[in-house]
This record gives sequence, structure tokens and C-alpha cells, in this order.
Amino acid sequence: MNKLTQVVFTSFILLTGCAGKAPNLGIENGQLTQCPDKPNCVSSFSNNEKHYIKPIIIKDKRLEIKNDIVNIVNELKNSKVTVAENNYVRAEFTSKMFGFVDDVEFYFPETQSKDTSIHVRSGSRVGYSDFNVNRERIETIRLKFKTLNISGSDSM
Repeated sequence: MNKLTQVVFTSFILLTGCAGKAPNLGIENGQLTQCPDKPNCVSSFSNNEKHYIKPIIIKDKRLEIKNDIVNIVNELKNSKVTVAENNYVRAEFTSKMFGFVDDVEFYFPETQSKDTSIHVRSGSRVGYSDFNVNRERIETIRLKFKTLNISGSDSM
């Protein structure tokens, strides 16, 4: 194999591996899956300060929460909703340059409260640090809910 073929082949293998395998995601015992012990994930269910992010609080009960989440995610670049069922939405965000995939989850359980909490988890599939991309993504989504004028004042 000549040098150019080796470089192309190696680059292809490295770049196709950037997507990574989707981790076990979803709801376990009424919570989203915990973040791994790497600083590339945030979750509103985390007990760890470096991973914790506040849930998004929605004023009153809204039957359209799932549709609101899907619409907001679809407005963002390089995003794809992969699951939207009952009280759970999952999406993938793919980085432009290397094709790294981040998994983002939203869980809004039934509650007796007059407000609705949207619990969130955003984590990178590969790598160690994410340079705060996942936290910033959730804060961008939180702001989009604010522009819909349906998020509570304590959601930031």
C-alpha cells in the first residue's frame, strides 16, 4: 500500500469512528441516565456539581411540551430528533468538522405541580472534554423556551 492510500485509509477509519456508539440512554428509575465520569456531559439529575444543570421550568401545564421541544431542536443546526414519545425526547447533534455526535435528552414526567420541569441530559459520545458545548447547548435551548414566553423565571 502506498503512503497516500495509507493516509486516506487511516483518516477514513478515524473520522468514521468519531460518531461513536450511542450509550445506553433513556429513563431509568424515573431519571435520565447518569453522566459518565468525564467533563463532557451535563444533566439535571446529576448529584455532581460539574455535571449538574438546572431543569427547564415551564409555567403551568402544557400539552404541547413534546412538540415545543421537537420544534426548538429542529431549529438548531446539525440536529436530528431520533425519539419523541409520551414524555421523552432524544436528539443527536453532529459537529460540522469531525462529525462528533452528542446525545441530548429531555424528560418531562407527570407531576402534581402547576409547573412542568423538563429534565435534560446532554453528553458527548467520544472524547474527554467538550469545551462546555453541552452546557451551552442546553442554555441555548432554555433561552429559546424563554422566547416562547412559557418558561418560568427560575429556569435560568
